[in-house]
Amino acid sequence: QLQLVESGGGLVQPGGSLRLSCAASGFTLDYYAIGWFRQAPGKEREGLTCISSSGISTNYADSVKGRFTISRDNAKNTVDLQIHGLKPEDTAVYYCAARNTRKICGAGTLWYAYWGQGTQVTVSS
Repeated sequence: QLQLVESGGGLVQPGGSLRLSCAASGFTLDYYAIGWFRQAPGKEREGLTCISSSGISTNYADSVKGRFTISRDNAKNTVDLQIHGLKPEDTAVYYCAARNTRKICGAGTLWYAYWGQGTQVTVSS
């Protein structure tokens, strides 16, 4: 069974950092593009960043450029999201998603076939 599991969320003070991880079980991520999304209460799920299966291509939403960095380690079968300079408005459930493709990332939630259950990130003093 294909499964994605996010980890690394928690409570952090404004200005702090977190490293979220997306781990795959039941399949290898080598041929999958991976995206990170978040959803705050009462808001739509927002695409943040994506990395191609090769790791060569990445893209970021304007709202997170310069603060978020996506990376992948195919040997560990994980994709990480490093977040710096956390703000209260970053509070949300963060999800990773996967699509089996060698192409560059597409846009939107419907482009992805597999989703994790999410990890909560709360930014508060």
